Amino acid sequence: MKLKLTLIFLVLLNLTTYGQSKQAIYDIIDAVSAERIQNDIQTLVNFGTRNTFSDTISETRGIGAARRWIKQEFETISKNCDNCIDVFYQKDFVTKEGNNRVPHDAWVVNVVAIQKGTKYPNRYVIMSGDIDSRASNTMNFTIDAPGANDNASGMAGTIEAARVLSKYKFESSIVYVGLSGEEQGLFGGAGLAKYAKDKNWDIIGVLNNDMIGNIKGVDGVIDNRTFRIFSEPVPANETERQRKLRRFYGGEVDGISRQLARYIHNTTKTYMPEMNPMMVYRLDRFGRGGHHRPFNDLGFPGIRIMEAHENYTQQHQDIRVENGIAYGDVIEHVNFEYAKKLTAVNAINLASLAWAPPAPKEVSIGGVVEPSAKFKWDKVESAKGYKIYWRDTTSPTWDFSRYVDDVSEFTLDGIVIDNYFFGIAAVGENGFESTVVFPNQIMR
Repeated sequence: MKLKLTLIFLVLLNLTTYGQSKQAIYDIIDAVSAERIQNDIQTLVNFGTRNTFSDTISETRGIGAARRWIKQEFETISKNCDNCIDVFYQKDFVTKEGNNRVPHDAWVVNVVAIQKGTKYPNRYVIMSGDIDSRASNTMNFTIDAPGANDNASGMAGTIEAARVLSKYKFESSIVYVGLSGEEQGLFGGAGLAKYAKDKNWDIIGVLNNDMIGNIKGVDGVIDNRTFRIFSEPVPANETERQRKLRRFYGGEVDGISRQLARYIHNTTKTYMPEMNPMMVYRLDRFGRGGHHRPFNDLGFPGIRIMEAHENYTQQHQDIRVENGIAYGDVIEHVNFEYAKKLTAVNAINLASLAWAPPAPKEVSIGGVVEPSAKFKWDKVESAKGYKIYWRDTTSPTWDFSRYVDDVSEFTLDGIVIDNYFFGIAAVGENGFESTVVFPNQIMR
C-alpha cells in the first residue's frame, strides 16, 4: 500500500512539475495576479522617467534605477525557484552621430532572465516588455514620463509571467526580457536579436508585449476582452527561390511569424474562450514599429501582443490638461484586470510552446491532379505523433485537422490539394503541439 501511494505521488509530482497534464494551463491562468501587476506598474511609474537617456546613477529616478529594480525582481524569482533562472544585462553602445533620436552617446541595457529547458536548452521562446518610456519629445530625457501603459504594463506582465512559470519545468528554454531603447529606434531588440544570432539560439518565437493595459480607446470603445496579435506575412529575409515557390504554391500569409500568431490565437480560444484574439495581418500598426521587428529582420518568428483600442492622448504625451483633455500615460488609465488577462495569454503560450516538441523542419507536399493530398516530413525526436492541418485558402485559421501516429508520411484521401492550404505540427506525449509548418518542399 505504501509503495502504491508513493508511485501515485511521483506521478502527480511529474504531472505538476513537467506539465504532463493540460490542467497545468488552467493553473497557470489562475496563478496570474492583477495585484502584483499593479504593484509592479506603480513601482516603474515611481521612477519618474525611464527615458533611455535618463539618469543612470540615482537609486530612485531614471532608467538606471528601473533596470536595477527589474534585475533584482528576476533574481528574487530565481532564488525562489532554486536558482532556476539566469539573470544578466545585455548591452550595446549607441552614439548620437547619425541617430536623430539619440541626444547623447549611451549604453542601451537590456535585462535578460533565462529559464533553461531540461531537454532543449538551446531552443528559446521569448516574452519581452519595454523598460523605457517617453514624453511628447523623445529627446527630452529629464521631464516626467511615467509610461504606465507604454510600457510598464508589458514589463510588469513579463515579470509576472516569470513568477508564475518559474514554478514549472519545461523542455525548452523561456526568456523573460526587459528591452531598452524602443522609443529611440528599437535599439534594445536589435541588440538582443544580434546577440541571439551570434549565440546560435534556436528561437521558437518572440512574444513582444507593448501596451497591454488600456481598455478605453480614443474612439470611445471600451473593451476588456479583445487584443491584437500583429504578425508579418513572410520572413523579411526569405530567399529568391522561396519567393518564386510561394508565387506558384501559395504561402503568402503563411510565414513563421504568421504561424506563431495562429498558434497564439488557437491556444487562447482553447483555454481562455472569453477572450477575443484579433489577428492583424500587418507587421505592426500603420507606419509604426515594435520590438519584435528586429527579430523578424534576422529571420526569427516574432509577433506583437497589445490592446485592441489605443488612446493616443495617453501615449507619447507630456502630462497636462489641454482643452479639457487630460494628457499623459499615468497609472489611473491602466486596467489591471485586463493586463492580467493578457499576461495569462502570454504565459499559457510560453508554456505550451516550451512543453511541445520541436516543429518538423522539412515538410513536403504533393498531389497534383489527384483526388488526394500527400505529405512527407522529417521525424521529430520526442514527438508521439503529428497533426496535419488544413484550411480554406481564404480562412485565417487552421480549421481542420487529422492526427496521425509516429509516421513520416501520410495521404489525405478525398482532399483536393488545389482547394486548401496545409501544414504539419509535431505532437508530444503530453499532448502539446509545435507551431504548424507550412510545406517547404514539393514532392515530385
